[in-house]
Amino acid sequence: MADKPAARRHRSLEVGQVVSRAGNKTIVVEVARQVRHPMYERYVHRRKKFHVHDEKNQCQVGDWIRFAECRPLSRHKCWRLREVLQKAAPALPPADSAAL
Repeated sequence: MADKPAARRHRSLEVGQVVSRAGNKTIVVEVARQVRHPMYERYVHRRKKFHVHDEKNQCQVGDWIRFAECRPLSRHKCWRLREVLQKAAPALPPADSAAL
């Protein structure tokens, strides 16, 4: 009989916004979601931060990205950047006070 390939574990995908560039090839991404409170039945905001591996240092603060779970890369990093969904708007230079 033919050998079946081993089933790969399901890798979860997340979408979030870059809030920090923690170091070389590492970004911190915040994922925000709304959940219904079990007792009060109102929607409350929940946030979680993930350390994500950015191999090419291509992300900036404010970018929206998609990232996937991977093997542990360091103590806190077990996520890898998949794609940049939306780049952050470039920051405007400060207004020159002499021109006013």
